[in-house]
Amino acid sequence: MTTATRPEPEPAAPAARATTTATSTTAAMPAPPAPAKAATTDADATPDADGTVTTTVNGIPALLSPRPGLISAGLLFRVGRADETLATSGITHLVEHLALHRHGSGAPHHAHSPGTSTATPTPVSTAAFTHFQVTGTPADVVEYLNGVCASLRDLPLDRLETEKEILRTEEAANGPGRADGPARRATLWRYGSRSYGLTGYAETGLAQLTAEQVRDWARTRFTAGNAVLWITAGTLPEGLDLTLPSGDRHPAPAATSALPALPAHFPGGDGSVVLTSVLPRSTAASLFAEVLGRELLRELRHKGGYAYGATARYAPRDAGHATVIAHAEALPQHQDATAAAFADVLAKLRDGRIEPSDLEAVRASALARLDAPGLVSDRLPGRAADLLLRHRHHTLAEARAEIGAVTVEALHEVARDLWAGSLLQVPGRGVDRPGLAAAPTGSAEVVSGRAYPAVADPGTVLTLAGDGVSLVTAGSRITVRYAECSLVQAHPDGARHLVGHDGFTLTIDPARFGLAAADLAVLDAAVPPSAVLRMPPRTPARSPVPTSGPPAPATRRDPRFTVLLWILGVPGMVTGGSVLLLGLVMGDEHSRMAPENAWFLLKWLLVAGASLIPWAICLNRRMKGRN
Repeated sequence: MTTATRPEPEPAAPAARATTTATSTTAAMPAPPAPAKAATTDADATPDADGTVTTTVNGIPALLSPRPGLISAGLLFRVGRADETLATSGITHLVEHLALHRHGSGAPHHAHSPGTSTATPTPVSTAAFTHFQVTGTPADVVEYLNGVCASLRDLPLDRLETEKEILRTEEAANGPGRADGPARRATLWRYGSRSYGLTGYAETGLAQLTAEQVRDWARTRFTAGNAVLWITAGTLPEGLDLTLPSGDRHPAPAATSALPALPAHFPGGDGSVVLTSVLPRSTAASLFAEVLGRELLRELRHKGGYAYGATARYAPRDAGHATVIAHAEALPQHQDATAAAFADVLAKLRDGRIEPSDLEAVRASALARLDAPGLVSDRLPGRAADLLLRHRHHTLAEARAEIGAVTVEALHEVARDLWAGSLLQVPGRGVDRPGLAAAPTGSAEVVSGRAYPAVADPGTVLTLAGDGVSLVTAGSRITVRYAECSLVQAHPDGARHLVGHDGFTLTIDPARFGLAAADLAVLDAAVPPSAVLRMPPRTPARSPVPTSGPPAPATRRDPRFTVLLWILGVPGMVTGGSVLLLGLVMGDEHSRMAPENAWFLLKWLLVAGASLIPWAICLNRRMKGRN
C-alpha cells in the first residue's frame, strides 16, 4: 500500500480519543487522605468592582465569588493538546484520567452524578486548558479537589495500560479529535500537525507513552504555578489542600501555519460549509460573530431555503486571538447554492453593507446577558483562563462600556479582517471568488535524490534524499522534509508512515518499491528521534503489496488512445524506414549523394519525426498506465 494524503496519521492502535483538554465535571467522590491544611482568604484581600475576591491557596491563585445554593469550583491548568507533539499526543488526557481514577465513580468522568448540577464550562478553547470541576457542598468540594491534587502528586501508574485502553475505547465511540465540531478539519488545514492542529488528530502517541513520560508531564505541567482555582463561595472551604509541585506558568503555545496564503478554501465531503478565521480578541469581533450568524440565517434559511440552520460564534484561542466559526449544512442538491450564498454574505459584510438594526439587536442581547443573575460567579472560569493567559479581564462596567462603543464602522473593519484570514470548507464544486485561493493539496516541490519507481506501477515514484522524501503519483506530489517531520510510524516490516508539519502524509511500503533496509537508513538516521514511534506488526490488510504472485488487474485502456498510437506510429515507422532504405540506395561509401537527393531525404525524415515524436510521448503515457 502506498498513500499520499494531507491529514491524518495512521493510528498507532485502535484509535484513542484525540483530546487531552477535556473538562472533568463530576460530583465529589472518595479520595486518598491528604494532610489537612487550613485554607483561609488573605486578610487584606478586598473584593474588586464586581465583588470577586482574589487570594491564594497553596501558592495557587484563587478567585472567589459567592452565589446561593451548592458550591461550584474548578481547578484550571494551562496545559492541553496544543502543548503536545503528534508523537506524544494523548499525554495530557492520560494524566487527567489517572488523576480521576482514585475517585472511583465507575461512571464516565463527563457524567454528572445524581443530585448535582454543572458549573458553567470554561468559555475558551480547550486546546490550551485542562479543567477539573465539581459542584456540591463545601465538604464535597474539599474532598474532590484534595483528591485530584493528591493523585497528581502521585499518579497511579500501575493503571497506565488500563487507562490507555479506556481512552482507546472512548476514541472508538466518539471518533478522533476534539476540535470544535464542524471546524475539526479546518484546524488540520490551518495549523497542520502541530499546536492547535493537534486537536483534529487521534491520540497517536498514546500507545507508546511510558510511565516516566507521564510522570514528568504531570510534574512539569500540573503545577501550582500553572494553575488557577475558582470557587462560587465567599471564603475558601476549611481543609482545602491543593499542594502541587512548584513550577512556572506556561504561556499558550504559538500558533503554527500550514497554509501559504489566505483567504483560502478546501474541499469538504460532509455537505457543510464552514468558515474559520482568526482575529484579534475584541468586543467588536465578538459582536460581529453574532451579526454574521443573523445574516447567514436570514439569507440561507429564510430567503434561500438552502439550509435548516446557520450559526456563527466567537471563541478565544489565546491571550491575543480568537477564532470565529461559522457553519451551515445543506442537502446535496443545495450545496453549491449554499456555498455561493455563504460567500455572498461575507462579501456583503466586508463591503460595509451591515444593517444598523442588526448591530442594535446583538448589542441589546449582549447587554441583557450582563444583567443575568449570578453572572459574576458564572464568569469565574473565563476569568481564571484569562489569568492563566495573562489577558486582562474586563469588569462588568468595562464590558458594558465596550459593547456600547461598538459602531457599524468597527464591524466593517472586523469583516475585512475576517475575510483576510478566512479558511472555507466547501462541498460540491467549491466556490469561486476573487482573491480566494485553493488550499494546496500537494507539495510545491520534490526532493532530489535516488528514485524508486513502484514495481507494479512505474508512474508512481518514491524519491529518497538526504533531506527528505517525495512520493509522486499521476495525481499528487507529496514531500516530507526530515527536519519538518512531526511523526514517523516505523513498522517491523520496514514500512514507514510520515507526517509533515504541514499535515501532508505519505506511506512507504518497501515491497512496493523494491526497497531494502539499507535504502531506508538515510531516512531513519535523519528524522528527529523524538518523532519516531516503533509500531507493532501490521495486520495483513495493512501489509505491503507482494511483488510476486497473481498480477494486479490490468487498467482498462481507452480504445481511442490505442487508435491514436496506430495512426501516429505506423506512418512514422513506414516513412522513417523508407528514408533509411533510400539513403542506402542513393549513396554509398565511394560516391557523394547529390544535393537534391539529400534534401529530398531530409524532408521525409522530418515528416517521419513529426509522427514518431508524438507517438513516443503517447507510448510512454500508455506504459505508465495513464491512458
